Amino acid sequence: MSRGGNYTNPCLTMHQPWASLLVHGIKRIEGRSWPSPITGRLWIHAAGKVPEPETIKTMEEFYREIYAVHGITNLQFPEHYPVSRLLGCVEVVGCVTREELVSWDEIPEGVRLEGQTDFCWLCEKPQKLVIPFEMRGRQGVYNLERKVYEAAVRGLTPVTSPLPVEFPLRDPSSLKPKSHGASSSSNNPPISSDPNRSQSLVAAIAGARAAATQFSKSNGLQRPSKNNNDFPSIREWRPVSSGTRNKSKELM
Repeated sequence: MSRGGNYTNPCLTMHQPWASLLVHGIKRIEGRSWPSPITGRLWIHAAGKVPEPETIKTMEEFYREIYAVHGITNLQFPEHYPVSRLLGCVEVVGCVTREELVSWDEIPEGVRLEGQTDFCWLCEKPQKLVIPFEMRGRQGVYNLERKVYEAAVRGLTPVTSPLPVEFPLRDPSSLKPKSHGASSSSNNPPISSDPNRSQSLVAAIAGARAAATQFSKSNGLQRPSKNNNDFPSIREWRPVSSGTRNKSKELM
């Protein structure tokens, strides 16, 4: 298991409903304006803000649409979206830019449609806690307290994703953008060729982007300081061109 910086049991605090969607295996891409500082297990903690019902509805509709691209229409969403809780963990297997993700032919189209931010953390093997732990979170990636980790690791249970994905990372060339009918520099990811599906999918993507804007830099979710040694580790794993960075919001 690879780590970056001084992380031993790294954890990320996320807003709901994005946190639970990731731990339940529905969300496969964690979008950020900064590259992942680690690979390996990442614990997921839900922030204290109670999600608005409209935000939950919007994000669930977004995932219904992108899974429908593959004919999956019976998604089982979490019954609850708890806050101020440690929810579980995922395996971060790598990080690519949005342009690389939307042009990556080897992964399902629905996964490419999740690429809405500067950097896309590739997540596999979700596990959830049978009983989520109450705790306070922090900004950026941070280490779990040892006593919390030791209790949490015993309470994990594997999650079966609606469409499990294994990102083909062994061949570095597989991460390079490839043509699949849409330019990697396009402002919108490729969508289904079905006109009716395309319209509803475009609307769902727009809704998801709008939902994410409520968590802007002014709310304390800005990119971590470069002085915390987060970034050299990811650049050792995968060089990222600074020319691909823009000012898009984080899709939590």
